Amino acid sequence: MELQKWIDKAYEIIVDFGPKILAAIAIWIVGSWIIKSVMKGIRITMEKRDLDLSLRKFLLNLISWIFKIVLAIVVLGTVGIETTSFAAVIAAAGLAIGLALQGSLANFAGGVLILIIKPFKVGDFISAQGVDGTVKEISIFNTTLNTFGNQLAVIPNGQLSNDNIINYSAEPIRKEALTWGISYDSDIKLTKDILLALVNEQDTVIQEEGKAPMIVVTELADSSVNLSLRYWAKNEDFWALRWLILEEGKIRLEAAGIVIPFPQRDVHLFNESAE
Repeated sequence: MELQKWIDKAYEIIVDFGPKILAAIAIWIVGSWIIKSVMKGIRITMEKRDLDLSLRKFLLNLISWIFKIVLAIVVLGTVGIETTSFAAVIAAAGLAIGLALQGSLANFAGGVLILIIKPFKVGDFISAQGVDGTVKEISIFNTTLNTFGNQLAVIPNGQLSNDNIINYSAEPIRKEALTWGISYDSDIKLTKDILLALVNEQDTVIQEEGKAPMIVVTELADSSVNLSLRYWAKNEDFWALRWLILEEGKIRLEAAGIVIPFPQRDVHLFNESAE
């Protein structure tokens, strides 16, 4: 009788939970197949959009774990296990972690935006957060710049994605505008001719239509007449050309008697005698 009782009890359990267990197994198998197919589609989409490899791996792992957690909750609910409290615990834990890692999450979100929008890439020369340098590495949380002095500058992506960024490498050519101040007694036309001739002598200056060098008077300042010398050059030629024009321009202006004045102020003294 005791054995028959246990057999009957086992039969009841099988009848009650058997279909649920079979359904849970079926849901797990089908759900796993669906997740695998969806992840494959997401991976292909990311590859077509040429997302950064590190971002691609991180997002694929994150999405995969989210799908698996959801599938596990569905399977547990199918078996008959109460999942409401389980989901609440997960939500509470997620909220606590989010509050504790606000800064890190902001940097993570900024890194995702940078890697998706791509305002710059490794090797670009940029200016951001008061730092100028060549981008050495873009990670999920930080971007590393190699500065002109060969120092490493690490900028949090949260700040970087919410501030102005100047990318000097985004375009293949750049426009320069060098300001030259000459005295009011100097010949403006002669100054223009000397500086424009200097620029036109350089093979690295772009001479195509719409980008030809020019020089204009921009300001009648307190101590000088200011002229702006404007020209275009390729990024790789820009700095060498700038340095040459500054040095050679000063030499040629001085040789022609053109004065580059110091800031000056006229002081008038009045001698007032008492009555």
